[in-house]
Amino acid sequence: MLFGNTTLGIVLLAILLVVGVAVVFFVLPLVGRKLMRLLVGLVLNTVLGFVVMFVLGYFLSITFQYSLAEIIAVVLFGLPAVGTFLLLKAGGVVLAAVL
Repeated sequence: MLFGNTTLGIVLLAILLVVGVAVVFFVLPLVGRKLMRLLVGLVLNTVLGFVVMFVLGYFLSITFQYSLAEIIAVVLFGLPAVGTFLLLKAGGVVLAAVL
């Protein structure tokens, strides 16, 4: 488990959020408007994916492995990756109940 300590996960999330916002504002004058919209969308999707993962883990006690594969998937795909992980977890629970 990569983030066994919840406080460490929250601090890391805050640091990633600040760094992401800083990168967006520094890159803004350098790239075109359409590319900037794409970059902002990708960054927001990634940040929202991590926020949803931490919120689900904190409030609903849905555990994620936080393995390198999960982190890379959330960085690349954001919320759809988190939704896929939730569906896989639900499928595992249903399969275990059936067996």
